[in-house]
Amino acid sequence: MKKLNHEFDFCVVGGGMAGVCAAVSAARHGAKVAIVQDRPMFGGNSSSEVRVHVCGADRHGQIKNMRETGILEEIRLDNLRRNHVKSFSIWDTVLYEKVMMEPNIRYFLNCSILDAKMDGKKIESVTGWQTTAQTYHTIKADIFADCSGDAVLAPLTGAEYRVGREARSEYNEAIEPEVADKKTMGMTCLFQAYDTGTPQEFVPPSWAHVYASEEDVPFRGHHWLEMGYWWVELGGEDDSIYDTEKIRDELLKTVYGMWDHIKNHGDHGAENWALDWVQFLPGKRESRRYIGDHVLNQNDVEAEGKFHDTVAYGGWTMDDHNPGGFAYKGKPTIFHPAPSPYGIPYRCLYSKNIENLMFAGRCISASHAAMSSTRVMGTASVMGQAVGTAAAMAVNHHLEPRGVGELVTELQQTLLRDDCYLPRVQQDFSPLTDSATLKASSGVPEPLRDGINRPVGEDQHAWDGQVGDSVEYTWDQPQTVKTATFVFDSAMAKIIQLSRHQKDNQLTNTPDEMVKDFRVEIKTSDGWKPFATRKGNCQRMVRVEINQSATGVRAVFDSTWGSESVRLYAFYID
Repeated sequence: MKKLNHEFDFCVVGGGMAGVCAAVSAARHGAKVAIVQDRPMFGGNSSSEVRVHVCGADRHGQIKNMRETGILEEIRLDNLRRNHVKSFSIWDTVLYEKVMMEPNIRYFLNCSILDAKMDGKKIESVTGWQTTAQTYHTIKADIFADCSGDAVLAPLTGAEYRVGREARSEYNEAIEPEVADKKTMGMTCLFQAYDTGTPQEFVPPSWAHVYASEEDVPFRGHHWLEMGYWWVELGGEDDSIYDTEKIRDELLKTVYGMWDHIKNHGDHGAENWALDWVQFLPGKRESRRYIGDHVLNQNDVEAEGKFHDTVAYGGWTMDDHNPGGFAYKGKPTIFHPAPSPYGIPYRCLYSKNIENLMFAGRCISASHAAMSSTRVMGTASVMGQAVGTAAAMAVNHHLEPRGVGELVTELQQTLLRDDCYLPRVQQDFSPLTDSATLKASSGVPEPLRDGINRPVGEDQHAWDGQVGDSVEYTWDQPQTVKTATFVFDSAMAKIIQLSRHQKDNQLTNTPDEMVKDFRVEIKTSDGWKPFATRKGNCQRMVRVEINQSATGVRAVFDSTWGSESVRLYAFYID
């Protein structure tokens, strides 16, 4: 068998949404990055193999303006522009391209990590087996991040971790059991179906379970026929890693049994509906969780996560599924209240005892109760971006991940400049921006440099104008201007999902509100003159390289994708 050795600054294990965002963010900050993914595509539970929506703090639009920004928003907006039919395979391609186009990233698909070499309390290298190329890849790196969901590096490295539910008394968590156990939330197999317009017979496999009446599926509403049911869930009372194959078999019996119930046991309005796809790779919710310098818990979430080292945020409810899953005849989950947003501290994203190990996604340092909220992929994505940014800082400053905590203000400001949102943390702007005179052709432009680049509550933190309007910064003396950065309106109050089951506030194309065409002008001793034109923009954050001496920078907004008004959340100069 072939054996290859590689060296990188940063190695990401796991190519779900957390891993993709970690790899891309580190690469953009100069680190040489490897990302190792055991499937043929990126995206994890959001990929075409599993087809789960990327949910987060906006709770499918229930919480206004809380959609995650940064790299995740960039990916979602790319997908809106190119994937109008909401194909999960095209989503796979958008994610693949996002990784593939970064020159500082090398990706290893179809590659499963099976060994790690240690140097004391540090990981020296990991080794994976790439099934398609029948090759062992050994990867050395300064920093490693486990974004695999199952925390595959934990048993290989001796990193501290735990499985299951804590006793109520351990963190004084009211929603936990009196006695700790190894039970977890289970895993799910979904299906997709569509209305053919003509009657369709369904003959179930002989091995499918039979659910002959509504009493067989209590508390499991099943009128939405398009995309399966999250509550077809099993495995929480088994080992959610080592028993996966057995659990998958049982889930398939349940999925086909539920479709048989819908088609053949009662009137469910499904006469013309046919199955189109059944999920064979179970979507997991919970397995191992690492132990970091802080363990996020129920009380932290409920107190809004007001940490000094907040680097990400969540907002999904503490959505605690019963370990019995489908076999449990009561309500399959309890949505325990959680605020949106709440902060997630940096200390939850690196190992307590392995000096160069970080993590993002559902395996972070969190109690079972807190993880029931942080596990969703929108939250995983912003944690991944924080981990990747911190890893690049660690490489650049020759630090271990824990040491980056001493530079948390720099980390936070870097994340804000990359269009992340951190509750209760304002972006600092350069002296060029703070000292300039800010004017607009209409409206009040001062919110453009208030340091909050999105709506929060009832405050828009934005300048509102019309197509054709302009905003400008000017200085009394010539200044060396490197870049101008704009943060546009991407319709934060609306939903971005891959569901074909439309909702009134679900985006299906680039938002009408988004600025499409704009011009940048600079002012010199000869007055204002054209400098750059951007056409067909579909991104929320756009940075224009200038690298000129100027006494002013102006932006003129020529068109949007449909709206007569223009909204701008930030405009700043470096």
